[in-house]
Amino acid sequence: MADLTGPLGALTEALDALCAEDPARLCDREAIKALHRQLARLEAATTRASAAFDAGRAWEDDKARSSGSWVAMACHLPTSAARRRVRLGRDLRLMDVVERAWLAGDIGEAQVGLLARARSSRRAETFARDEELLVGYAASMRFGSFARALSYWCYRADPDGSESEADDDYKARRFRISSGFGGTKLLDGVLDPIGGTIVEDELARIEKELFEADWAAAKERVGPSVCAADLWRTPAQRRADALVEMAKRSGAVPAGARMPEPLFSVLVDYETLAGRICELANGEAVTPGSLLRYLDAAWIERVVFGSPSRVIDMGVRRRLFTGATRRAVQVRDRECFHPFCDTPAPDCEVDHIEPYAAGGLTTQDNGRPACDFHNRARHRRPEP
Repeated sequence: MADLTGPLGALTEALDALCAEDPARLCDREAIKALHRQLARLEAATTRASAAFDAGRAWEDDKARSSGSWVAMACHLPTSAARRRVRLGRDLRLMDVVERAWLAGDIGEAQVGLLARARSSRRAETFARDEELLVGYAASMRFGSFARALSYWCYRADPDGSESEADDDYKARRFRISSGFGGTKLLDGVLDPIGGTIVEDELARIEKELFEADWAAAKERVGPSVCAADLWRTPAQRRADALVEMAKRSGAVPAGARMPEPLFSVLVDYETLAGRICELANGEAVTPGSLLRYLDAAWIERVVFGSPSRVIDMGVRRRLFTGATRRAVQVRDRECFHPFCDTPAPDCEVDHIEPYAAGGLTTQDNGRPACDFHNRARHRRPEP
C-alpha cells in the first residue's frame, strides 16, 4: 500500500490503533454508538470522494468502462455496490443538508439512500423546501418509523408520482422456480407490498401451527424442560414445510369455494402523524391506489381514536385483552412497547401497564403490546 499523508494518513494510523485495541474495551453502550457514528462519517467521506473520482474521470486512464467498474475491480467489491456508492455521491451534490448530516454522523447510508430515492425530479422543489425537516426525522426517528414518515411525505408531495411508483412495483412482481443439483428446487421472486404481506401472513400462520405441533411432540418426548433445541425442525425448515403445506391446502380446496377476504385497517386521526394515513397492519405504508385492486373482495376496518363513544372498553374487569379492545391496542401501538424491540403488535401479547392483580383495568389506555421476551422479562424484573 502506498504511503498516505495528510488526514487520510492520520486516519489510517488511528484505525491501526483502533484495530489493535482490545474489543472488550470498546463494548460499552457509548463506545458502540461512537463507533457507528464515525463509521457513518467515513462512509459519507468515501461516498463523496467516489463521486469526485467519477467526475474527475481519472479512471479512464485505466481504460475502465466507468468509475463504478474501476472501484469494483480495484477495491474487490460487487459492481452493483460500487455503482450504487458513486450514484449516491452524485445525489449528494443536490442535497446539501443531507450531506452535512451524513458527514456529521447524524444519519447513515440507509437513511441517505431513502432520501435520495424520495428526491425524484417531480419532488425536487418540495424536497429542497422540506429537506431540513426530513433530515430531522431521519436523525431522530427509528429507521422503520422514518421510512414510513418519508413514504407519507412522498405521497403528500406528489400523489400521482407515488401512485405511479407503486404501480411499477406491482408490475415488477415475479416468481420463478428452477431446478438445482439433485432435483432440488430453487425459489426466487418479488411481490408487491400487499400481495407479499398476504403470502407472508398465511405462511406465518401455518408455520405457527407446525411449531406448536413440534413443541407438543418434543414436550411429550422430553418433558417439562423442553427447549427449542429439542425440536426436530429448525425455523427455516418449518418455513419450507409451511410453504409446501400451503400448496397442499390449496389443492384440497373444492372448486368454487369462497376465498378468504383480506382485511384492511383504515386509521383515522392517527396521533403520531397528521395527514392521510394508509398502511398495512405491519406498518408498511402503501398508496391508496394500491388498495383498489383488492377492495372488491376485502373488508374495511375503521378504527377511530378519541371518539366520545368508547364501546371497545366494555368488560374492563376481564382478565385478558380480547376482541375490539385487543385490536385497538394493536392498531394504536403497532410494535412491542420496549424501546429496543420492533416485534409487530400482531405477534405480541397485549399486556396490562398497571398489572391486573394490582387492580389494573383491561382497557386500551392500560394496555400495550409486549413480545414474549419482554413480557416475561417485565414479570421477572418488575419495572420501578
